[in-house]
Formats: sequence, C-alpha cells, structure tokens
Amino acid sequence: MHELQDIKIKLKENLAPEQMLHIIFHYVSLIASEKDLDLLLLYMADMGRDLILADRCTLWLHNKETHQLWTKVAHGVKALTMPDEVGLAGYALMKNETIFIEDAYKDPRFNPEMDLKTGYHTQSVLVIPIQNQNGETMGVYQAINKLTSDGVFSLQDMNLLSLAASYSGKALESALLDQEIEQTQREIIFTMGVIGESRSKETGNHVKRVAEYSKVLALNYGLSPSESDLIKVASPMHDIGKVAIPDDILKKPGKLSDEEFSMMQAHTEIGYGLLKESHRKILRSAAIIAHQHHEKWNGTGYPKGLKGEEIHIYGRITAIADVFDALVSDRCYKKAWDLDRVINLFKEERGVQFDPKLVDVFLGCLEEILVLKDKYAD
Repeated sequence: MHELQDIKIKLKENLAPEQMLHIIFHYVSLIASEKDLDLLLLYMADMGRDLILADRCTLWLHNKETHQLWTKVAHGVKALTMPDEVGLAGYALMKNETIFIEDAYKDPRFNPEMDLKTGYHTQSVLVIPIQNQNGETMGVYQAINKLTSDGVFSLQDMNLLSLAASYSGKALESALLDQEIEQTQREIIFTMGVIGESRSKETGNHVKRVAEYSKVLALNYGLSPSESDLIKVASPMHDIGKVAIPDDILKKPGKLSDEEFSMMQAHTEIGYGLLKESHRKILRSAAIIAHQHHEKWNGTGYPKGLKGEEIHIYGRITAIADVFDALVSDRCYKKAWDLDRVINLFKEERGVQFDPKLVDVFLGCLEEILVLKDKYAD
C-alpha cells in the first residue's frame, strides 16, 4: 500500500453491519426521490464509494450510438468520455464481467493514461457491470483503491457493489426515460412556438432569441440555474395562442382597430387555455408565460390587469425579452429601432410597463443579450 500512502490516503476499518445499513438507507432515500441525472450519478458514485470503502468510485453509462462510456460526475475528476472498449471499464462492459484487480499496473487491460494526467496512482480496482430491467448492460461501476490496510477489494465488496449496481440500474433507467420525455417536450414546445410566430410572419429565431434572453435575465435576477433553464424552455410558447387569431388581424400592416386589438389580446387567454391542464412542469410554466407576458407592472396590461408582483416572475421576465426582441427586429408593421431608442424606452417604462428591478437587470446584462441577438440573427 506504499503508493496509497504516498498520496496521503487515510486508511479505514471495515464497516460494521449497522454502518452498512445506514449507508444503504441513506442513499436509497436520496436516489428514490431524485430525477436529475447528474445528481443521481453523484449519489450512486457516493453510495458505491462509501459502501465498500473505496477512495474513488465512478459510475459510467454506455452510449451505444457513439460507442462511448461517459460520466457526468466522477470523484476527483471532471466529466469524462472515453471509447467503450478502452480500459478496465470498457472490458467489463464488453464482456459483461466483474473485474477484481489487486495491482492495476500488473494487468494488461489497465489504461494508465488518466493516472499520468492527474498524478494519481491506481492500485486495486473493482468493476461491476450495471444492467437494465431487460438484462442489457447499460454501464459499469468502477471502484478504485480500497482504503483498508490490506488495500484489496473482497468478495463482500463485490456483493455490496453488485447490490448497488442492481438498484442503480433500475433508477437510472427511470431517470433516462424521464430525460427522454423531457427532451421530447422541449422539442415540441419549441416547434409549437415557431408555428405560433410563423402565423404572424415572425421567424423561428424570434422564439429562440426570447428563450435565450429570458434565461440570461432569470440568472442575473437571481433565479437558480434549473429554474432559469425552465423559463428558457417554456418561453417559446408565449404566443402560442396566436394560432387561433385570424390572419387579417395577425398580418395587418397598419394599426389595429379597438375591436381587432381586443381579438388580438385574446391570444393570451387562448394560449393559457391550451396549456393549463397539463401536469408537466414545463407546460404549466408555459401556460403562465402565455397568460401573463402582456401584463404590466402598473396594472394596465392584459388579460387580467395584474399589478406588480401579482404578475408571475416568469411573465415579467418573458415580457422584457419579448418586447426587446420585437423592438430591435423588423416587423410587418415597423422597422427595427436603434439601440439607444430601445434603451430609453426601457428606462421610461421602468416601474410602468416593466418590473423596475428587472429593467435594471436587463440594462446590466445588455452586452450579453446583444451577443445572443447577433448569434441568433435572422
């Protein structure tokens, strides 16, 4: 174990049965309630590491299309990908075999490339294939360097990690399915947003820009990365209600009559009606945005005349993103405004049409927004 001592790893005593049970129950409770794939990989790696007293544990997933093993989380290293036939993990995957090694450098299957990059020294290794409910190998657990005085993984370690792999396979399969469903929702939402805008002669890049601006505003306002991403995904549906507005109103180049404008306003209620019954978080968020992105801070907006923080933050954010893009873009009824004119309008409408704090946020991150404007130009 001199190599392990050289890197100052603290040795441990084998776990008592009650300690093992505590670890199992702790991580099972975390994993059972978690849908985020990144966090699942972290919890599963932590569970394997703590359960068998490994220094490091990585959970690799197999991408059959790219022929790669990948991990979003690995102890002590950044996110990694590697060819699925490389190293001990690749061998265990391809052969669907468990691997026990006391000294990795004496095994020809070991790939020392990562050790050479990081300065770490791999000695003992345990690799367990992970299978889905159909018995297909979907990845591997790889544990490195046993932290007991003998430095060697045992048969009990294999059994414990196999138990963790069996449970992890089921949880991962469920999470991957949820991820696929969410990705499908994202694609449908964006496509429907494009359809809604195309009816009024807008381009698909308008909804793309509004989505990108909304995320930047949300992050700079202080919302979490996950909630900011949710707004980005949901905001393309802000004008989906336009699908029910007659063409002669949507495409009218001149000013709308009072009656025509009233009909145009109905797109907020129509969009809300289309989306509000969904139980999916993304679509519920899209419903809020479709309904409230024309409300105004001073209560003079539509459809409900909401005022101030009665307007959901998602609606307030999308309102600024949508108006900004409308002003700096050519439309059937106007030419694009120059940037100074746009900035002056937002300053004038601070606390009138728009949330004053969000206007300050918008002006503070304007350079970042302009980069996105150019990146997704029509």
